[in-house]
Amino acid sequence: QVQLVESGGGLVQAGGSLRLSCATSGSIFSIYTMGWFRQAPGKQRELVATITSGGTTIYKDSVKGRFTISRDNAKNTVYLQMNSLKPEDTAVYYCNVVPPGLYWGKGTLVTVSS
Repeated sequence: QVQLVESGGGLVQAGGSLRLSCATSGSIFSIYTMGWFRQAPGKQRELVATITSGGTTIYKDSVKGRFTISRDNAKNTVYLQMNSLKPEDTAVYYCNVVPPGLYWGKGTLVTVSS
């Protein structure tokens, strides 16, 4: 039901940082658990991080200590701060409610060079 527009991806060197944004629509955004997902070439989409309506976060083991998910309910926006990026982080990144609905946005491409 929510509209999802991801932005902030780009090309960075290993060790660099990016901040992804996910702009959403919906009058009850603040009650949803939100997540960031990614899909690397030739691989299935995977869950990277989640944040509940109360701000509790969970991360995939491989990104712990490097990525931070946050939300600004006043702006209906979810963020993913990505630090110490590695080539294996290269993927198209998507946001969605958790569990995800059938609708996905276009995603934003993150490419990390070695």
